[in-house]
Amino acid sequence: MIRKFLTSTLLTFAAISAASAQIPATGLSGDVTLMIGNDLGRNGYYEQKPIAELMGKVAEAVGPEAFLALGDIHHYLGIESVNDPLWTTNYELMYSHPELQVEWCPVLGNHEYRGNTQAVMDYSGISRRWNMPSRYYTRIFDNDDTRVKVVFIDTAPIIDKYHADTAEYPDAGRQDVDAQLRWLDRELSRDDNADWTIVAGHHPVYAQTPKQSSEREDMQKKVDPILRKHKVDMYVCGHIHNFQHIRKNGIDYVVNTSGSLSRPDVKATDGTVFSSGVPGFSVVTATPKALTLSMIDNNGNVIHQVSRSK
Repeated sequence: MIRKFLTSTLLTFAAISAASAQIPATGLSGDVTLMIGNDLGRNGYYEQKPIAELMGKVAEAVGPEAFLALGDIHHYLGIESVNDPLWTTNYELMYSHPELQVEWCPVLGNHEYRGNTQAVMDYSGISRRWNMPSRYYTRIFDNDDTRVKVVFIDTAPIIDKYHADTAEYPDAGRQDVDAQLRWLDRELSRDDNADWTIVAGHHPVYAQTPKQSSEREDMQKKVDPILRKHKVDMYVCGHIHNFQHIRKNGIDYVVNTSGSLSRPDVKATDGTVFSSGVPGFSVVTATPKALTLSMIDNNGNVIHQVSRSK
């Protein structure tokens, strides 16, 4: 029995090490580097542990300024307070690699909205790396004369089905959607001398998915006109648990896959450039002349790049 346990443990360690060994250490260089992860929170189950390890190894190679955490960090019912044990088991101990001790910039997902959303923001006062000043906010990442503007939005209240469901998503109905959309328009109107502008949220504007079409329709009706008005470079999100790159209206709409449990059954839709059902995460690199989002699978391979140039 002991030998069987040790053999199983060694095989598991070997599998993790093999995945970690395939690090895309070259070709992901830029003045500004950001990592993106979402739909992470399975408390270590499925592929969360090995992917968390892989994230750390990739972070060693690319040296990110920040980690964009695009929602559903805590499945299934969000968190109850800043003292919820999930902060330890699902986040702090899971993403413990030294190179992941950078600033984490989160947004709320629909699963966070099943719990205490204020506590997600308040955790900024507990953790040195968790930095969520409000439900929606803007960050400028500036390095070596490259400026990347990332506008983080709170998508669940924008979608009518969440906003109306006060029993399952109690905080969503309390949010002023029109105020957020006015804010988004103002933020994108502001001249920040940015080389690139990315809008980041949890729910997609465009995606192929069996999830209710009303989710995308609400985002297309309320958010997309603002994105198109200001000609943003990318809209990046999660929620669908697979990789998708859709190009419409001169904008790259990117769905980042799950960092734990993926949904492999993904097909092309109108505007699809690439799709894949593997789990993983993404890395964004930027210079004044190029913006690249690299999709990285659970074996450490770059399987697709979304590239923009000037």
